[in-house]
Amino acid sequence: MSSRLTQTVIHQFSQHGALAKNVHNYHNRQSQTDMAVAVSEAISQKQNVILEAGTGVGKTFAYLIPAILSGKQAVISTGSKNLQEQLFLKDLPALLTMLDMHVPIALLKGRNNYLCQLRLEKQMQNAAHFSDYYIDDLLKINQWANLSKDGDIGNLTSVAEHSEVLPSVVSTKETCTGKKCEHYDVCFTRKARVRAMDAKVVVVNHHLFFADRLLKDTGFAELLPDPDVVIFDEAHLVPDICINYFGSHISSREIDTLLNDIIKLHREVIRDSIQIEQLAQRGLQALSNWHNAMYDNQVSDWRKVLANKQLATVSWTLQQALADLAKLMTHHLGRDDQLDLAFEQLHELAEKLQDYFECKDMQAAYSVELGTRFVMLRLSPINVAKQCQQLFDANTRWIFTSATLQVNRSLGHFATELGLTSAKQIILDSPFDYPNQAMFCVPRHLGKVGQSQHTVKQLVDVCIQAINAAQGRTFILFTSHQMLEQVASSLQGRTTYPLLVQGQASKQSLLNKFRQLGNAVLLGTSSFWEGVDVRGKLLSCVIIDKLPFVSPDDALYKARAANAERQGLDPFSHISLPQAVISLKQGVGRLIRDEKDRGVLILCDNRIVNRAYGQAFINSLPPMQRTRDLDKALQFLKHIP
Repeated sequence: MSSRLTQTVIHQFSQHGALAKNVHNYHNRQSQTDMAVAVSEAISQKQNVILEAGTGVGKTFAYLIPAILSGKQAVISTGSKNLQEQLFLKDLPALLTMLDMHVPIALLKGRNNYLCQLRLEKQMQNAAHFSDYYIDDLLKINQWANLSKDGDIGNLTSVAEHSEVLPSVVSTKETCTGKKCEHYDVCFTRKARVRAMDAKVVVVNHHLFFADRLLKDTGFAELLPDPDVVIFDEAHLVPDICINYFGSHISSREIDTLLNDIIKLHREVIRDSIQIEQLAQRGLQALSNWHNAMYDNQVSDWRKVLANKQLATVSWTLQQALADLAKLMTHHLGRDDQLDLAFEQLHELAEKLQDYFECKDMQAAYSVELGTRFVMLRLSPINVAKQCQQLFDANTRWIFTSATLQVNRSLGHFATELGLTSAKQIILDSPFDYPNQAMFCVPRHLGKVGQSQHTVKQLVDVCIQAINAAQGRTFILFTSHQMLEQVASSLQGRTTYPLLVQGQASKQSLLNKFRQLGNAVLLGTSSFWEGVDVRGKLLSCVIIDKLPFVSPDDALYKARAANAERQGLDPFSHISLPQAVISLKQGVGRLIRDEKDRGVLILCDNRIVNRAYGQAFINSLPPMQRTRDLDKALQFLKHIP
């Protein structure tokens, strides 16, 4: 028997409900009602639910309406800032008006999005030491702070978003003194939390949610309430975010900043212990030597670093330099609050480096990421299921939804990753008419995938034919930057349609330009595979260079693969294949975004038809009509108005 909440929710989605009365041309979608019922039952019966809702189901209203009508306190967590703001600024206010309800709602961001009055006050007191440019920005921020009601830095328009002043005046957990602070009563971060505690629906993002849950465990004041219901939209991102938050990382930039801050503190505050500056300078030199050695050797797996005597030596020299400086600073504790804080950060960094360099955890991957001007050390657990089981406590209803969760018609992979094997699992297919709206083409006579000149030439030839047939209006999605650059270079001068290439401008700028031009071709890698919504005639063709398998050299994959083998499991079928299927579904999802959209998907990788595992991909994709005849796909494109 369905609950009272479920019956009320079903009514709102019926022809006599709030949506029919307020939404122009509203028609009931059974899959949307089914999802709303599943969410309602989960809330009423205290169940956990994993729910894939295909594009067009209308999942946002399907989970918001039960959350609002339940009267419970709900946290809605999203994977992107765009969806977070859409929910808070558009969808929730619209639904509350339709339902004629007055429910308090709140948008909560991470600490560093809010001004800290104490840090601003300290910066103002030290203004005489700063440059004129720095002081100008500081004065503008101080003026804005006196007028702002919420202290949200996102609303600060008088200062550039990359101003060097901002990191020095925003709230951080390290500098927060809590109730001891003289600004506690008017603290913007505290007031944001109070609004969230008083709200029935709180909108956050995944990163803030997991940071907050873990901060509670370390004794810091939490921002989020303990809700009755948590709904993760864009839930396919959650496993990777869990790996990030249950792991740890150290950046060479973080070490460099801290050492320079200590030198500055010595020169401006301590002054009488030249040894502090000398050891900090020695640390900077050790950091430079280590940084250069990492770049010279181009390593990505830390265990390979340990096997290289030169790299191991410069690594331990850096750790020892930090430990020596921290030991010296213990003799000066209590002289200055900023110095005490710097010591705590340095001591923690030295210990983290030692733990990392010793590489003792066999259940973790130790990887090295080489950025443009920094080196990142990352420790990633190979299995977060146990931590997640503790995190997702029994007092809360946990609901996970996305358009891309299932692999081969099963949600088991996602459930196992997060330790949610007892959760109810539901797949609701898209209501779109894919057989008539879309065609999936894997061209015949393709060579082996790779980056040979022949492979690039084949891909470019396919792209040119498709671009011309679609009159531009094409996304070309790549699994590597190298292939993107080769194809972008080859396309120059060979098509009359505008080419927009990732890296030329920000993601949002490129997308805006794509929409404005109306006949453009956009080339992008992973960031354009998801969270991109281009509807209607503007996008008719999506070309994907190859199946998005993770590199076998990836440190986390290698650690997971070794762990799978120890359990007698096949790493390819248990790790590599499911990840690739979900990634491909994200890319394919860019094509059909509306019930009137039409388009062609071209995959230039014949493994999907030549290998046995290809069926897992095909079973997981929408039921588009399929062809190996490129000419047939081109004709389909030419007939899209």
